[in-house]
Amino acid sequence: MNQCLYIFSGFKKKLINILLITVLLYSCQSEDNAAKKKTDAKQTDVPTTQVFALKRGRLSSSLQIPGQLIAYQQVDLYAKVSSFVKKLYVDVGSEVKEGDLLATMEAPELNSQLAGAESTIKSREAIYLASKANYDRMFETSKTPGTISPNDLEQAAARKNSDYAQFQAAQAASKEITETQNYLQIRAPFNGVITARNVNPGAYVGPSGKGSELPLFNLQEQKQLRLVLSVPEAYTQYLNQKDEVSFTVRSLPGQSFKAAIKRLSGSIDDRLRSQRVEMDVFNNDKKLLPGMVAEVNLPLPASDSTFIVPKTSVVNSTESVFVIRVVNNQTQRVNVKTGRDANDLVEIYGNLKDGDFLLISASDEIKNGTVLQNVKTVTL
Repeated sequence: MNQCLYIFSGFKKKLINILLITVLLYSCQSEDNAAKKKTDAKQTDVPTTQVFALKRGRLSSSLQIPGQLIAYQQVDLYAKVSSFVKKLYVDVGSEVKEGDLLATMEAPELNSQLAGAESTIKSREAIYLASKANYDRMFETSKTPGTISPNDLEQAAARKNSDYAQFQAAQAASKEITETQNYLQIRAPFNGVITARNVNPGAYVGPSGKGSELPLFNLQEQKQLRLVLSVPEAYTQYLNQKDEVSFTVRSLPGQSFKAAIKRLSGSIDDRLRSQRVEMDVFNNDKKLLPGMVAEVNLPLPASDSTFIVPKTSVVNSTESVFVIRVVNNQTQRVNVKTGRDANDLVEIYGNLKDGDFLLISASDEIKNGTVLQNVKTVTL
């Protein structure tokens, strides 16, 4: 019995020792796992820094800009001479062709002036014919030596020439009055539409400021219009003649129209800091009207390849505009100038070369010489 108790006591001690060793080993293993997890957590806490390789490309964008439609040709028609409106042949909305008669005027004093001019012509003609006949007789007589002195013959020739000049002056004065009478007929200088009529029969009219403050008519060519834009100076380098644009007008929703750049002013307006650009718009169906405001989509194709980067990689600080280049996991600030932007991309110009690595997400807090960890290159 005592022997059995001894054996049991020895077994109990061995069991306790085994349990103690097991607990000690488990405790050590737990400490190792905790240390490993702590190390992994520290590595996980280091943020990934994304960079990309710089390369060239072409950034084609467009500019939404308002424009105005104006008549291809437009003119205010005034009376050339002071007169009264006799008859009107057109009204607002009338379509006319070049040379059509629009109105006739009357100026009774011109008839009197013309009659006086014709009388003067006849008088000067008679005087000239008399002096010419006298000269011709004296010339024939002078062929007989000693009959007519050379001085008398010269005086007769001078009188004849003077009378002839007076006769020509009278003819010119009569022609001037006749041409002035032609101005009493107002005719269309080109094909178009009468858009304004400011007089009625019997009204006294004349040149601007001399009888008429307003024109008789306003004539516009509407089957061809001009689309006029003022393009800001920053975008003028991308403009090219024959580039096609599209535009819309509010009064015709859902419809789009096209036109091609036809004329560039070639200068910058001092007040607006913009260049005037004109496009011809064919309007045979007359859907579009002069004076309409158009919303124009102006394409701005790239003329040369440039460095194109995400907008997030460019920092606009109070001191400068820069990107951050990464060399051997260290940061370098590089000052740049920006160009056009489109679809979250922007053109940059600076001391850069193909293959440079730039931060995708740059900020003003990242200083020169900052050492980066966990750098990862991504493809844009």
